[in-house]
Amino acid sequence: MFDRKDFIFQSLTESSKVKLLVLEKCYEPIMKAADILVEAVRSGKKIMLAGNGGSAADSQHIATEFMIRLSHDLSRPAIAAIALTTDSSNITAGGNDIGFENVIARSIEGLGNEDDVFICISTSGNSPNILKAVEKAHEKSISVVGFLGGKGGKLAEMCDVPIIVPSENTQRIQESHITIGHILCEIVERELYGS
Repeated sequence: MFDRKDFIFQSLTESSKVKLLVLEKCYEPIMKAADILVEAVRSGKKIMLAGNGGSAADSQHIATEFMIRLSHDLSRPAIAAIALTTDSSNITAGGNDIGFENVIARSIEGLGNEDDVFICISTSGNSPNILKAVEKAHEKSISVVGFLGGKGGKLAEMCDVPIIVPSENTQRIQESHITIGHILCEIVERELYGS
């Protein structure tokens, strides 16, 4: 019989353990990603984000934290950030006309500029549309930060800074991606606009 109490306990315990592993294994890449983001924002560049499914939602969530604000004790200007997965007309036209695997790359081609930052989010690290988007970002001299999971997949070698959550559980990886996104946003806010 399914034990709801035990399930809740196990889920929260596992989530906590993965977060502690992120601290142990991902501290350095998080610091490197923060350096890239701080410099980009300081230089007036933009942050683009993309992923699929839950990672698309995470892209939108993190972009909003940058654009609006995360830390309510700070008064700061907007930080230019956009999730490339929120325009249904763009995604459906692209999927129909040039193939779904090319849609995000096309958005980077049209919106991205040299020294912008692309945060790609993929729990597997092998999403074909994200792989093509990263290739396009490199063509345009856009820095790529990867929020990945497991062993990082193909994206681990393609990202300038791969942040690989040490878990095979998609839920735990996604929870950690949001935490990492919050940490990076708050570092940018506090270093550039804190007192």
